[in-house]
Amino acid sequence: MDTIFLALKSIILGIIEGLTEFLPVSSTGHLVIFQNLIGFNGTNPKYVEMYTYVIQLGAILAVVILYWNKIKDTLLNFFPQKVGYEKSGFRFWFMIFIACIPGGVFGILLDDLADKYLFNPISIAITLFVGGILMIYAENKFRNKRVKTKELNVTVKQAITVGLFQCLAIVPGMSRSASTIIGGWVSGLSTVAAAEFSFFLAIPVMVGMSTLKIYKIGGILALSAAELISLAVGFFVSFIVALVVINKFISYLKKRPMRIFAIYRMVFAVIVLIAGAKGLF
Repeated sequence: MDTIFLALKSIILGIIEGLTEFLPVSSTGHLVIFQNLIGFNGTNPKYVEMYTYVIQLGAILAVVILYWNKIKDTLLNFFPQKVGYEKSGFRFWFMIFIACIPGGVFGILLDDLADKYLFNPISIAITLFVGGILMIYAENKFRNKRVKTKELNVTVKQAITVGLFQCLAIVPGMSRSASTIIGGWVSGLSTVAAAEFSFFLAIPVMVGMSTLKIYKIGGILALSAAELISLAVGFFVSFIVALVVINKFISYLKKRPMRIFAIYRMVFAVIVLIAGAKGLF
């Protein structure tokens, strides 16, 4: 019975993850809040912390499926000798690598502090609200001041800028998607290019973070059967939901501003703060 309840709760969290991973509203923040709200716990004290990151790999797999033609093209044309440096897969993945460096360095240094002090609904609600204000400011100031950039052919300077802004996502509730899109705006990328770059950037980032969390918990074998089933269910559900959300999100960004997501963040943050004041967390 405990296995069934844990799996049912994981379905709820998988839906939430799939809906929020690529939207600029913080999937980690939403997962932590709803984990607390529905009483999601495992037998291993670090299970929930690890689950929060590993379940996101389901949504990342959706990116691999939806953008497989682009990924395949970068692999087939990886070497500059074949198509030239500018069009090579080497250049594309090298820019991804550069953008990963700041977050990787600061993530390793600050991960334990974030886990200890910031993974709670109230801290996340405050970050959601502040991040919403930052999104509105950045969109008004930088969104329409982009430079001419063909698709995802970003420069080293743009990759570094996006990577530095991604460091904001170390604070749960800020949102990796929001941070990288804002970084894209500041560096001159269009909204769609910034969003798609953040999709590809998420692949190595989330694989790395999930590996780190699994290592800290003592490996997959340290989990009980119920926890493994729960993890598999959440992974699958988040993958299916993210398949639908990604295309919808890109279509939305081509026509409309992101302000609606900033407003949602602030309204949701206020609701969470009120719920916390009433003792629901």
